[in-house]
Amino acid sequence: MAVPVIDSSLNPAPETVEAESATRPRRRGPTRVDVLAIGAYVLLGVLVCLYYWVDVQNRVSSHLPTDHSWFEWLFSHGAYSVMHLENPLFSTRQNAPDGVNMMANTSLLGVTLPLAPLTWLLGPQVVYALYLGGALAATAATSYWMLSRHLVRSRAAAFVGGAFLGFAPGIVHHANGQPNFVSNFLLPLIVVRVFRLTEPGRWRRNGLVLGLLVAYQIFINEEMLLLTALACLVIVIAYAIMRPRTARARAGTFGAGLGFGGGVALLLTAYPIWYQFNGPQSYRGLQGGVFHSWGEDIVAFVTFPRDTIAGNEAVEATIGMTEQNTWFGWPMVLFTVVALALLVRRSLVARIIAVLVLLFSVASLGPEIRFNGELTGIAGPWSYISEDVPLVEMMMPTRLTLVTTAALGVLLALAWDAVAGNRRSPVPAPRSGEPVPATATAGSRPRWQRGVGYAAISLAVLPLFPTPLPAKEVAPPPTFITSGAWRPYVPEGRTLVPVPIPSNVHGLSTLRWSALTQHEFPIPAGYFIGPNLDGEGVFGAPNRPTSTLVYRSMDAGEVPELTDENRQQAVEDLRFWRASVVVLGAHPREAVLRDLLTGLLGEPQRVDDVWLWDVRDRV
Repeated sequence: MAVPVIDSSLNPAPETVEAESATRPRRRGPTRVDVLAIGAYVLLGVLVCLYYWVDVQNRVSSHLPTDHSWFEWLFSHGAYSVMHLENPLFSTRQNAPDGVNMMANTSLLGVTLPLAPLTWLLGPQVVYALYLGGALAATAATSYWMLSRHLVRSRAAAFVGGAFLGFAPGIVHHANGQPNFVSNFLLPLIVVRVFRLTEPGRWRRNGLVLGLLVAYQIFINEEMLLLTALACLVIVIAYAIMRPRTARARAGTFGAGLGFGGGVALLLTAYPIWYQFNGPQSYRGLQGGVFHSWGEDIVAFVTFPRDTIAGNEAVEATIGMTEQNTWFGWPMVLFTVVALALLVRRSLVARIIAVLVLLFSVASLGPEIRFNGELTGIAGPWSYISEDVPLVEMMMPTRLTLVTTAALGVLLALAWDAVAGNRRSPVPAPRSGEPVPATATAGSRPRWQRGVGYAAISLAVLPLFPTPLPAKEVAPPPTFITSGAWRPYVPEGRTLVPVPIPSNVHGLSTLRWSALTQHEFPIPAGYFIGPNLDGEGVFGAPNRPTSTLVYRSMDAGEVPELTDENRQQAVEDLRFWRASVVVLGAHPREAVLRDLLTGLLGEPQRVDDVWLWDVRDRV
């Protein structure tokens, strides 16, 4: 998550804060409170993934089952690449024979490669569930560290803010099959390091650490890194406008550190980034600008998200099944307005948060304003931005509100700290020669004011408490696949063609055959983003005539009249896929698919629990 934290150097009177910091004992390690906070985050991560653990081997997200299977496949890709010492930036185990450019997809290589031994030992389903809960908890933990060490005094304030940053509605919603968007544990560290670039005499060290963190984040989620960079850019500009004298004094050190860190990151990632845009199976933009048009609904901001205790699935039928990045609920929106109104006069940090919330919320509305599920015809901010601009062409406007989410997490911590009477950030340090304001002394607020403040924060946050992610049962792979009975039929260099042929719409179960066997055999087509004939990105491989025939028969529930041309084309497609066998397991449309393939390829064999067409003699 793009966490817009401000280092203590950005307080209105930095010299006062620095002098004050020197008088406090240095924290040498985590305290008991820190350990308890992290433990609570871990328990919350377990709760969110609870329904997966009921049957971890055979359950996937009921909201994004294909994405869930794709990421299981990615964990197997990492394990396969390490075991066979193959280039992890590319895979020929899906979309054979063309393969998949992993850097041009959400490959999560920074996670799947280090966790390869666990995947070998436990399998991709278990590692997926473990990692998903762990990533949520880790993001909350690093956010807690950032807040407690650099922004607020109250550990309770840091805990509340960290919990929101790790388990915010939009983040939990992405946990329904997209763990790359919950893997935000490096982002608080990156932002803190950005604002430590102003430390005199330490620009090389700070730049080096920043460059290493950025390089690693590129292999986790480039889109979240881009959002974080945009947030940091806005923060720096806003600070320069609000504190021009201090900004000018520190600009040289900041620029030197930033340039050094950028050079380190570029040195480490130059080849993978080149490979992403110029390697085999790379592409330019997405066909039809599908992401560019995905703006946020205004009503969504005051709507309770589905996967929370106040949520309701029925509302999705009204607003639409969006990513719910902005589904904060009306109490959180009301709290945000009131908290900013009370804090912006006294806190530079709050003023910058206000800029972030307003700017990124408006920018998320997309090319046309949408209200309660209906397009209004009113031009949105993205209508003035060309969808051909590099990087912008791949961005979804709605995801800009993940910066808003991060800003609200920091605001929660600031507000709690202010209610507690702490003065580090919400109340500016006094100018030289001025007395300390009465409100700046810890514990000076009347008890009733603190009670009202804590109640207001609780009422804004508690409705957003996450519930376990919805999950559904999926059929396990056939025994023919899991037992290795397929091996005599698939020699090296040939493929196993599972039916339905995997795609972004069909073939969820058959994509898992590859994932759960950890890529022991290559398969054609699949679920990924690759180039079409014009070089634009499309989901899945361009359909071959035979795969189109399979999908059409499945959807219609009947076999069309077959011709000799269909049979000849089937052989040509199997030859293109370098097929060895065609395999059909249990499926709701099993009878239709068996009749279709029998009409194309002849009578099948019954081997274990599958129908098998051995096509080696024809291909």
